[in-house]
Amino acid sequence: MTTALEVIILAAGQGKRMYSRLPKVLHTLAGRPLLAHVLSSATELDPSAIHVVYGHGGEQVRTALADAHVNWALQAEQKGTGHAVMQALPAIADDATVLILYGDVPLIAPATLQALVSASGPNTLALLTAELSDPGAYGRILRDSGGRVTRIVEAKDASDEESRVREVNTGFLAVPAAPLKRWVAALRNHNAQGEYYLTDVIAMAVAEGMEIATRAPRALWEILGVNSKIELASLERTCQMNRAQELLEQGVTLRDPARIDVRGSLSCGRDVVIDVNVVFEGSVTLADGVEIGPNNILRDVSVGRGTRIEANCVLEQSIIGAECRIGPFARLRPGAQLADHVHIGNFVEVKKSEIGEGSKANHLSYIGDTTIGKGVNVGAGTITCNYDGANKHRTVIGDNAFIGSNTALVAPVTVGDGATIGAGSVIAREAPPGELTLTRAEQKTVRGWKRPVKKKKD
Repeated sequence: MTTALEVIILAAGQGKRMYSRLPKVLHTLAGRPLLAHVLSSATELDPSAIHVVYGHGGEQVRTALADAHVNWALQAEQKGTGHAVMQALPAIADDATVLILYGDVPLIAPATLQALVSASGPNTLALLTAELSDPGAYGRILRDSGGRVTRIVEAKDASDEESRVREVNTGFLAVPAAPLKRWVAALRNHNAQGEYYLTDVIAMAVAEGMEIATRAPRALWEILGVNSKIELASLERTCQMNRAQELLEQGVTLRDPARIDVRGSLSCGRDVVIDVNVVFEGSVTLADGVEIGPNNILRDVSVGRGTRIEANCVLEQSIIGAECRIGPFARLRPGAQLADHVHIGNFVEVKKSEIGEGSKANHLSYIGDTTIGKGVNVGAGTITCNYDGANKHRTVIGDNAFIGSNTALVAPVTVGDGATIGAGSVIAREAPPGELTLTRAEQKTVRGWKRPVKKKKD
């Protein structure tokens, strides 16, 4: 009979070596808190409940993950892993299978966890172990002459002979809830740390004749935890290289797989090319044939087929159509929507505006709170004056209009279809369709005027 799965995530540690006021499990990896990665892996197993044991900076943790569907259990004092598990056990059904995870071990794969759960049973405790050339501070797995697990000894409590064992405890285990509750209640803290070790339940299980099954992760990086900024940086590179490999396997061209950062989700079509030092944040979608030049940041952006993003652009919360050309040095702020074949050139900023098919703003312009029709040319130095100091106002530019260079469009204002705005104009009233509208002072020449000359010092 299949029992319900309940997950306990231990996330109460302070993380002293992080030297930060931020709780350790809220430090980010690939753009998300460490704990969020673990929650994602746990959720893929479809458990009946997830219990998070929190402690240091507890309210920060709960606030940061307020949308997570979890049960929170407070560990007010940190007295070891066994003590942490004690805080969650009262809320767990006796007939459940319990899976123990760690909020600072973010890259554990759902497939590895599923294998561990599948290996457990009513009379079987399943333990995730790994062989390390340098076991370091990991607890050692001790076996009898028949190869059966007998107990785990923590590194600080191990003898010289035990310290030479290379098979280590990763901390992950799956076990029936009823005996786990009994064993945890019997834990004692007679050890070098004065803590209640969860690992001591292994010897208790063996003493009761329960089978100890072991499974191994597919890759060692799955079990790597974060206890310092050095470890966090190292794991970030591991995470990014894994993501780069996935993209390469999907057919994406990466000019240098070591110089890409995906801090969210990235979906790519066929024949996508990504140059170096590109950062993707949030949810980004790149359609077939998209090319991303170097040194770009894309945050919550959808890019249409065949579009080219030149170097050094910042694009956020925007929708870009097919066959567009963006940059270099362009910025699309939230709410920018570009139709097909739009050109946004160097040092052009677009905010909360819709730009119609085939329209162009190629140089040094600001377009904010604006609707631009099809086939419009926006000259260099054009700005939409959308803010009066208290409220934002909208500019509307009709199809096939031509906006001369160095124009200021003072919103609210409408430029009609096919209208032409003379260079250097300040347009504060409607410019009629098909007509030339301009505002210019009369040009003057002051005969005989001389520039001031700096007086020589004595």
